[in-house]
Amino acid sequence: MSDEIKFVYIKNHPLFVNLPEQKIKDACSIVKVRTIYRGESFTYGDGNYSKIYLLINGKIKITENNEMDNEFIKDILTAPDVFGNLSLEGKPSVYEYAEALTSNTVVCYFDVVDFKKFLSDNPLVALTYANFVNNKLKKLEGRHSDLVFRDAKSRLIRFMKSWAMTDGNRIGDKIILNNYLTHSDIANVISTSRQSVNVLLNELRESGMLFYNRKKIELNDSVVWN
Repeated sequence: MSDEIKFVYIKNHPLFVNLPEQKIKDACSIVKVRTIYRGESFTYGDGNYSKIYLLINGKIKITENNEMDNEFIKDILTAPDVFGNLSLEGKPSVYEYAEALTSNTVVCYFDVVDFKKFLSDNPLVALTYANFVNNKLKKLEGRHSDLVFRDAKSRLIRFMKSWAMTDGNRIGDKIILNNYLTHSDIANVISTSRQSVNVLLNELRESGMLFYNRKKIELNDSVVWN
């Protein structure tokens, strides 16, 4: 990958916003770029060779499997974002992995040992990184609270609203989502069964709150923003 393309990717990622040109070039000297195809999955490596990833283009799901091989989707990421061995310490979970949901997903990645040194030399980037991680923790806390206090239908509606606000396109009085998630994916995000998601989506469609097919989901504007 050419240094010019690396420079554009790093410069336009919010983790490196307002960083001087030379600092961006320093980051380019230790970063690598990878294109990931839809359905391709990967882990984060091990120890000092574990990785921090910048999501440049596309969408990624972060999944964890337990000892019984049950799947739990921890997050759905849209560009730009950060993922990988976020703690920068120890070993990342051997049960967690990332999978591309879209074709030609592009990521930049750093070895953790190089990334930690870059953060120590650039406190503003370190602060921005800490905010990224803090927001992810708040998101996980919110999902845990939903599991305790909300039923499956309420969790589905909240998920659809969140998805629409982060990745929807407004067309007239509708919010349009490209439907790149399966019913099983949605079920694993909100911790219910695929059959329950199918039933609940049909209920929401019959009520007029949304329309969906294999390619897209349409949400009424009032549903998303109120």
